[in-house]
Amino acid sequence: MSGLHSVWSSRVGLAFCGVDFSRPGGLKLALQGSGSGRRSLLRLAVMAVSLVMLSACSALRPASTPATNYYALGSPPQSASAVDKALPIAAITASKAPTLLINPPHAASGFDSPRIIYLREPHKLEYFALSQWVDPPARLLGPLLVTAINKTGAFRAVVLMPGAASGELRLDTDIIRLQHEFLTHPSQVRLTLRATLVDDKTRRVLAWQEFEAIEPADSEDAYGGVLAANRAVQKVVDQLAGFLAGQALSKH
Repeated sequence: MSGLHSVWSSRVGLAFCGVDFSRPGGLKLALQGSGSGRRSLLRLAVMAVSLVMLSACSALRPASTPATNYYALGSPPQSASAVDKALPIAAITASKAPTLLINPPHAASGFDSPRIIYLREPHKLEYFALSQWVDPPARLLGPLLVTAINKTGAFRAVVLMPGAASGELRLDTDIIRLQHEFLTHPSQVRLTLRATLVDDKTRRVLAWQEFEAIEPADSEDAYGGVLAANRAVQKVVDQLAGFLAGQALSKH
């Protein structure tokens, strides 16, 4: 663009339009000259203004920014061994199995948004600029809990609240942390989940436990942490499902 400005401001270009600014009074002479000279000068003025406007538009146009990547927390198919372990419980409790109500999971402050958290220093939370979860992890966790707990066969029904269903037991869960830690090499993802099982009729706490999984990151970036987070979530969800199945067996 600067090259075009040089051409248009050159004396050769102006002389071509019939105006020689090297001579005193060149512009005045052009204006007082023939009609063709005036028309040439007018064309020059219009083209110069257009060029300035194009340059201004280019300068004001915002620079393009990279797109944000959105990631999900999914649950791969449960392994056959996990299902087999749940079968004896399902057979024993089929006739007396309780209904489990799952309250929407909560998350500790700082972990309750879609932003993917990482640490380079202890206790200092940072966020990837161009990578996010599709929803806050606590919201993504609810359906995964329902699926995993249902597969144990230890409950007559597993219902994610809010809903109209009533049941004997209620599960409250809290994500204490879900973070990508660049404190070691390779980096790792840590998930800590607290679960509390409550008698829904009496509001009495029947059992509680914290579950934690640590998974090495597949690569030293956001996506490597996402893959590790999915594995950590699956481990914790399976551990929690087994814990609840054991509690259902002991209570009934």
